[in-house]
Amino acid sequence: MDSNFLILLLGYALAILAASLLGGYLPAIVTMTHTRIQMVMSFVAGFILGVALYHLLPHGLVLIPGPGAVEKAVGLMMFGIILMVLLLRIFHFHQHEFGDEADDFPHEHEHEHAHGHAHAHEHSSSKRRLISIGMGLGLHTVTEGIALGTSIRVGEIHGGEAGLAGLGVFFAILLHKPLDAFSIIGLLQAAGHSLRTRIAVNIGFAMLCPVVALLTFWGIGLLGHWEEEVVGYVLVLAAGAFLCISLSDLLPEIHFHSHDRVKLTVCFLMGIALAYGLYFIESGAVHGVETHEMH
Repeated sequence: MDSNFLILLLGYALAILAASLLGGYLPAIVTMTHTRIQMVMSFVAGFILGVALYHLLPHGLVLIPGPGAVEKAVGLMMFGIILMVLLLRIFHFHQHEFGDEADDFPHEHEHEHAHGHAHAHEHSSSKRRLISIGMGLGLHTVTEGIALGTSIRVGEIHGGEAGLAGLGVFFAILLHKPLDAFSIIGLLQAAGHSLRTRIAVNIGFAMLCPVVALLTFWGIGLLGHWEEEVVGYVLVLAAGAFLCISLSDLLPEIHFHSHDRVKLTVCFLMGIALAYGLYFIESGAVHGVETHEMH
């Protein structure tokens, strides 16, 4: 195991930890307007889409052996999409707005005040929804951590430069994680939870992705001759999950909002362009190393 790649992953982990903590702190100091949130989401959605198709899928295809590599990759990518769709259906966690412009949380039973049990029912429903969103975001974060740890392994397998390994996946998580933290802490604040509870949840949520990434990086190293094949399978599975995450942010805005179309489209295209730019840089570095080794 090259210690340079482990050091790089530790650096990525600390940056993601800081970004997530900052995202959880934002509801207390910043009022994010609907337009600002949608512009950020459009940019991040485009970037994650680019990472799925330019980074995760190509790297996975290279590492999956045999003549049926493409069929295996497509099957696993579809499984990743289905898995993320099921998580979204069950936990309904991909929500980045709350308050007056969000959906009816936590006021979904405000018309039941005529009944004596309305307040208790509302509290119980809000609590269940918070738990559901928390579990969904937790599983979503585990997926991101696995993708990050695996992508660093790809850099080590290909013999590329440690400084560029997993760069696209890292930025995708770095840009998206504050939105997730902002959502869950904002919902806790809207539900009236104490500052101590919000801080504890913010710290725990921020640590989850880095810990999973480090465990994945270490665990894959124990697979021996199975390492490359397993890394390929994980990458195409993660590509499907990232594709679903991207479109789950993007498609609702396309269908239900007609305002700021130009701004949101430009942000979306800028995200894709950034993902491709990082892919171009990473590919150039890897091919440069391979060419040098051939000579």
